Amino acid sequence: MKKFSVKALVSIGMLSSISYVLMLLNFPIPPFPNFLMIDFSDIPALIAALIFGPAAGVLVELFKNILDYFMTGSATGVPVGHIANFVAGILFVLPAYYIYTKLKTKKGMTLALVIATVVMSVVMSVLNYYVIMPAYTLFLNAPAIAAPELKTMIVTGILPFNIFKGLLISLVFMLLFSKMYTWISSQQYKSA
Repeated sequence: MKKFSVKALVSIGMLSSISYVLMLLNFPIPPFPNFLMIDFSDIPALIAALIFGPAAGVLVELFKNILDYFMTGSATGVPVGHIANFVAGILFVLPAYYIYTKLKTKKGMTLALVIATVVMSVVMSVLNYYVIMPAYTLFLNAPAIAAPELKTMIVTGILPFNIFKGLLISLVFMLLFSKMYTWISSQQYKSA
């Protein structure tokens, strides 16, 4: 694994802190279930990945979720939601990073974010069906959700929510990226 410079480590720490604060500023969107919250905490992780590489993006996702778990806890006592958030963040940041590194243009970043949104939404739907929702019901000692009901909840709630969230994060990121493009590009070469 690549060793990070002191500048990279400090930057990852700062971006993790910003990501944690953005995670606290979450909010629901009315047509979706109340337990699904929008936040923009994946943006600092994406910036970290673009500047310092994919491991930096993963570390920002990890640190923000660890911070949030220790500061706010979990309804289940087990960080199921935090693990789900971590996985969703990685599924968004890594495809966006790898596709963008092949294309290296603003249009390439737009395409990368759209593909990352699709990847994250589809994989998280599968994980919600087989792992995350069963884990929630297990740790909350709630009755298991029947397969047809769970499938309906995922198809009508979780999948569209993740698509909407991914596109909203992509829109906000592209507004920042269009202003920071030159700076991010120059930082990539310095940290390489």
